[in-house]
This record gives sequence, structure tokens and C-alpha cells, in this order.
Amino acid sequence: MANHKSAIKRNKQNEKKNERNKHVRSTLRTFIKRVREAAELKDTAAAKEALTAAIPVIDSAVTKGVIQRNTASRNVSRLTKLVNTLG
Repeated sequence: MANHKSAIKRNKQNEKKNERNKHVRSTLRTFIKRVREAAELKDTAAAKEALTAAIPVIDSAVTKGVIQRNTASRNVSRLTKLVNTLG
């Protein structure tokens, strides 16, 4: 347990940051899942729409420092490749 004022403040900041990151990460996973589900159903139009919605969410997660740039790039690349194989 933190005893110093600065350590107590740091713990509060970490809790806030953790909640924010959790929300962003959860949203990110949801958008990625939507693309994969549409692709699984072979619904090309829905998959393309889901992909265009997911890319800005992925980019914003990078900006907020929740995921790394390379991870985001890899996710976008794989999802795009998946959608393009649908036809």
C-alpha cells in the first residue's frame, strides 16, 4: 500500500489510465471481431464496411498508446487481406 502522497497520486493516475485503456482495448477487439464475423459469413459488403469502421479505431488506439504501431499495422494488414480474399 502506498504511504507517500506522490505514490498515492500515482496509484490514482494508474487506475484512471487502466480504465481508459481497458475501454479502448475492448472497443478495438469488438471492431476487429465484427470484420472477422462478416468475413466468416462470406458477406463481402458487410466485411468492407466493418473494415472501414475498424481502421480508424485501430489507429486511434495507437495514438492513445494502448497498442504499438507495428501491432496496429499487422492487424490492419491481416484484416485487409482477409476482406480482399472474399472477392
